[in-house]
Amino acid sequence: MDNFNHHIDEFVKLNQPSISEQPEYLFENDALKFPKILNCATELIDKNIDECRGEKTAIITPDVQWSYLKLFQISNQIAHVLKDEMGLVKGNRVLLRSANTPMAVACWIAIIKAGGVVISTMPLLRAPELITIINKAEIKFALCDERLKEEIEITDAVFLKRVCYFNALGENSTYSELETLIQGKSTEFSNVDTKQDDPALIAFTSGTTGEPKGTIHFHRDVMAMCICAAEGLIKPTEDDTFIGSPPMAFTFGLGMLITFPFHVGATTVLLEKPNPSNLIAAIDKYKATICATAPTAYKLMLKNYHDYDLSSLKKAISSGEHLPVAVFEEWYVKTGRKIINALGSTEMTHMFISAIENDILPGTIGKAINGYEVCILGPDNVPVEPETTGRLAVKGPTGCKYLADKRQQKYVVNGWNITGDMCSMDNDGYISFESRSDDMIISAGYNIAGPEVEDALYTNNKVSECAVIGVPNEERGSIVKAYIVLHDGITPSDELVHELQNYTKQVIAPYKYPREIEFIDTLPKTHTGKVKRNKLKELNQQNRN
Repeated sequence: MDNFNHHIDEFVKLNQPSISEQPEYLFENDALKFPKILNCATELIDKNIDECRGEKTAIITPDVQWSYLKLFQISNQIAHVLKDEMGLVKGNRVLLRSANTPMAVACWIAIIKAGGVVISTMPLLRAPELITIINKAEIKFALCDERLKEEIEITDAVFLKRVCYFNALGENSTYSELETLIQGKSTEFSNVDTKQDDPALIAFTSGTTGEPKGTIHFHRDVMAMCICAAEGLIKPTEDDTFIGSPPMAFTFGLGMLITFPFHVGATTVLLEKPNPSNLIAAIDKYKATICATAPTAYKLMLKNYHDYDLSSLKKAISSGEHLPVAVFEEWYVKTGRKIINALGSTEMTHMFISAIENDILPGTIGKAINGYEVCILGPDNVPVEPETTGRLAVKGPTGCKYLADKRQQKYVVNGWNITGDMCSMDNDGYISFESRSDDMIISAGYNIAGPEVEDALYTNNKVSECAVIGVPNEERGSIVKAYIVLHDGITPSDELVHELQNYTKQVIAPYKYPREIEFIDTLPKTHTGKVKRNKLKELNQQNRN
């Protein structure tokens, strides 16, 4: 392995929480006792070549198939471009802007190989959202799908110096910039000598204040999720074919569609538009064995269940929002398989509570998976009695490490990671979800910060005041609803609703827009001027009754 210790960018290490601010880590499992030198790309890709899986299919899309050898070679060539052409040194952050595509995966691996820190972003993010992330993480380089160049080209982020565009499939009669640069590059690359606690990626999540939080994950964190969630719970083999809907910009998607299959030499199916109708058709077409998506998608797939053959599907993992018992039971009746409910968080890298097969207890999330411990804390930060609702707390081999963010002190308390979920635990250790303890709205598996939507609406000159809440929705679990006070002289109308919805889609990622808007004369407030969101929720409930 090549060692770049004479050229190191220590920005992330200098801006990560001190050891005393980080949670307590658990490494009781021997498999979690990692060597000092660890590059997760070596473990996920190079090992498959060493173990003679080069000709095995690694990635399937509706357009192309890539073998492990092709993925290995192209990622090595991109690593050379990053190091030799772009000037990346160990610790540099690289923005990755793409949907789930073969070249995006190759770029992700290449950045890791070259000692960089990956920051994957949702394709739907707009320029202001990208600017915030780029400036917060001081990102110098970006690799971007050429179809998504519009928003990144209008950013004025002060740190971004070089953007290199690529073709999503890596195959085109007209080469993109990155494809041109890799021509003639060696297909061999000496992976950079990284330590187990060197940063490998920063996953950004919407904060409840609207300011995004960057969660740092070490090389050992990437491997820990493969050992605890994949090996310990799902137990995949190289004969499995993974499929799902979460984007690789989410750590749930990164695990289920990239690191978990590659860890065991399995195959992954990548869909750029993994809506429920496309997903169920692809399960049938590619004979997928392991699927990961949100409860709402499973519910919608059930509507067309009889039109497809899902007999290949052995395991269905649900995460991102509460799994209704009715969906669990209907899926079981029709498929003969139990949906594996799971709870995880970006801060914890991946899932840490779940149950599989005979251990599944419908209506609960499950128990702490191997390697993790959970408890329920009361207001005094002391564990409560069984069946008592409180704040969910967890610790394990992974944990919260915010990038230069004072909210670290709120998330980590006495060594525990406080996830923001209100839950209860029975005498057998099963966890039941009650609610979120913050203003996060979880809609069809997406986390949406209400204040971020409010900030977008406030930029419209017709909006005087607004407040956003999450309201129940049968198909999506919850949706964003905005209560809006208009400026004097502006008349409420259905046309104005559509106008404000479309406006919001142009300011922030479209999936965050308010699907319901209600115009109101005044917002209910406390004597200090704080909006009473509970009153708005009560008002919404009254109007629906």
